[in-house]
Amino acid sequence: MGNLLKERITPDKVFSSTGIDLCGPFLIKNKYQRKGPEIKVYVCIFICLVTKAIHLEIISDLTSQSLIATLKRFISRRGKCHKIFSDNGSNMVGANRSLRDLNNLVIDRNESLYAFSAEENIEWSFIPPRSRNWGGLWEANIKAFKYHFKRVAGNSKFSYEELLTLTTQIEAILNSRPLTPLSADLEVLTPAHFLIGRPITAIVEPSLIDFETNRLNVWQRITKSVQTIWKRWSLSYLNGLQQRKK
Repeated sequence: MGNLLKERITPDKVFSSTGIDLCGPFLIKNKYQRKGPEIKVYVCIFICLVTKAIHLEIISDLTSQSLIATLKRFISRRGKCHKIFSDNGSNMVGANRSLRDLNNLVIDRNESLYAFSAEENIEWSFIPPRSRNWGGLWEANIKAFKYHFKRVAGNSKFSYEELLTLTTQIEAILNSRPLTPLSADLEVLTPAHFLIGRPITAIVEPSLIDFETNRLNVWQRITKSVQTIWKRWSLSYLNGLQQRKK
């Protein structure tokens, strides 16, 4: 087995070394126009290499200006990162086109992105092809999240505000996941402990999973989507966490 990426095992500030991934595309609607045009957007996933904390941003397209704007929002909320790693696609079976388009901005040294990265002292890197020991950055639970998120959210037509609410709530769920196998400890270690020093307490809402979607209003549908994603994703994640303990 090869050596682990040093950024993954060296203590550092949260998100100082960050992985980037994409989920989507999703179609959003103008909530004020019943038959208005639909707009394609993506969810950009930032992954802290050290703490496994997650930050989600909605990105309107895969141009350099949109990516720079997304990076500015991310840095403003989570602090400056010094290294950004991306999977070059060869480590993914059937890597999606959106990730390849994003990577091409880096590979082609896009002038705007390159100038912004140089100004902010950000170094971009790709994990080497067929390097499974590095690929743990895109751990199985993140792939599972992307799968379930797209299956649930991809079948719905949300407005921008609704999709933003959904992704923010999902971000809180991901940052509340245990980092170690479950034990008798009353409080498990989660990425949230590194972000805010304590667990993230979700708003208590009644379960809507078994309700017919057409009986729910728009915000109840978002709640149902959050609960459905959490139920499907947590089963695979917690099972995998306990298996690694064995």
